[in-house]
Amino acid sequence: METPRRSRKWRWIVGILLVFLGVTVVAVRVVITRAQPILRARVIETLAARFKSRVELADLHVWVADGLHVDGKGLQVYGTSDSNPWEPGVQPMLAVEEFRFQTSLRSLFRDPMHVDTMYVDGLVVNIPPRNNRRQMKDLRQGGRKMKMRIFVDHFVCANTKLIINTDKAGKPPLEFDIRDLRMKDIGPGQPLRFDAKLINPKPQGDIHSTGQFGPLNEESPRDTAVMGDYSFTNADLGTLPGIGGILSSTGKYGGTLGRIEVEGQTDTPDFRVAVSGHRVPLHTDFHAIVDGTDGDTYLDPVKAKVLNSYFTARGKVVRTNNPRGHDIELDVVLGSAHIEDLLKLGVKTDPPIMTGTTAMKTRLSIPPGTQDIANRLKLEGNFRIPAAHFTNGKIQGKIDLLSKVSQGVKHAAPDHAAADRAGKVVSSDLMGRFALSQGILTFSYLHFLIPGTHADLTGQYSLDGNTFDFHGMLRLDARLSQMTTGWKSKLLRPIDPFFEKDGAGTEIPFKISGTREAPRFGLDFRGKDEFKENHLPETRGPATIAQ
Repeated sequence: METPRRSRKWRWIVGILLVFLGVTVVAVRVVITRAQPILRARVIETLAARFKSRVELADLHVWVADGLHVDGKGLQVYGTSDSNPWEPGVQPMLAVEEFRFQTSLRSLFRDPMHVDTMYVDGLVVNIPPRNNRRQMKDLRQGGRKMKMRIFVDHFVCANTKLIINTDKAGKPPLEFDIRDLRMKDIGPGQPLRFDAKLINPKPQGDIHSTGQFGPLNEESPRDTAVMGDYSFTNADLGTLPGIGGILSSTGKYGGTLGRIEVEGQTDTPDFRVAVSGHRVPLHTDFHAIVDGTDGDTYLDPVKAKVLNSYFTARGKVVRTNNPRGHDIELDVVLGSAHIEDLLKLGVKTDPPIMTGTTAMKTRLSIPPGTQDIANRLKLEGNFRIPAAHFTNGKIQGKIDLLSKVSQGVKHAAPDHAAADRAGKVVSSDLMGRFALSQGILTFSYLHFLIPGTHADLTGQYSLDGNTFDFHGMLRLDARLSQMTTGWKSKLLRPIDPFFEKDGAGTEIPFKISGTREAPRFGLDFRGKDEFKENHLPETRGPATIAQ
């Protein structure tokens, strides 16, 4: 049986425990009650001191459980500029939907407070235009300059959006959606180290980038330094209408948020244009500048390789709002490319209609829109193919025959296949001015030269190979009577003078029509006068084409 003395002893112990528990509960409540306004003030004062601007915090919740836990919502930092003057109201420079962190309870009473990791969800960084800056205000509180009250070593951010606003009214801002962003603070006044992963919408693919950002320029955020490396993988070009292939790219970048220079390379082993469907390897090395003042990208240069052909492009990619997209304008130079490579890339027929090296200069335009790229692609330029051979036996056979006949060779009936095997097929010298639009290649001037013959013509050729439509003047060295024998030759002698023009033995109008598989050649006396009036240059021959 328990003695009265022992019973009183247990009652004292229980009483002391209850009092201690009550004091603990009260102390925790006091700590929480004090911690919430303390932390709220520290968060606001730290950000206000860092960005020299007004800070708003909608909600802050604090609780104690294995340390101090903090949740916050609706954090906004307004910066020293109106971040986006084209939107109604004043846009914050930084906005956070939610943030949370955990630290030891004793950190609450340290100044500055130290936090190892802060987790952020829904961060929006809104970079204002360069020239849109409000007058600076020296933020003081009660005559005391505000100071940093919290230091964070690591930031783990989900669903981050970086918006770089432009100086031009109606110009859409640059936007980057970052799926996962991790940053490390390496010291006061030092840049943040970051590791970012994002999904590029068009072409859809994964981007991984590491580098350094900052320190932030509070007076002009777009002048904040940034540098790093990137990799772009599994980019599906099929998300862009009219082209296809899986692209990968690596490179590096540096500069400021307002002007970022990028150097890199891309590889697309199965690049294809929908109109042709042929898969060809495409490699590029490029240098680009992303201009934050207007959101446009300047390419200077892009060096590309398609199959065994090389070309260089320079120009810009202009961002548009209506329709939303990009307007691409490039100057393209091909020094010594293979025409068959270019035809394989852009023309459906296989094999390509001709082979040979080519030099070309062209202006390339792709306006914004939802149509296939092949239908939006526009080209305008000039070219030279000094030694072209046609892969179609019918066409090349007619070229070989025309060359012999036009030189007055009698009984010319060449065996094209045998000539091809012997390497004696006639080479064609082609040069001209062209324009491509809506899949139709139009030649405003085309000069064709083979031994004994040269022709000046105009016309159109569809990239699907279904249409030939050319009209022009054919000038031959031989007279009409010299291109045949017997009674036909004697019969034609009286009319030879009617076809002799400007030193040529014969000048006759001709046309080419039909399709690639079935071209048709014939005389074109109807269009003779119109063609000579509208299309023939003042002087004829290879020197007439603009180089």
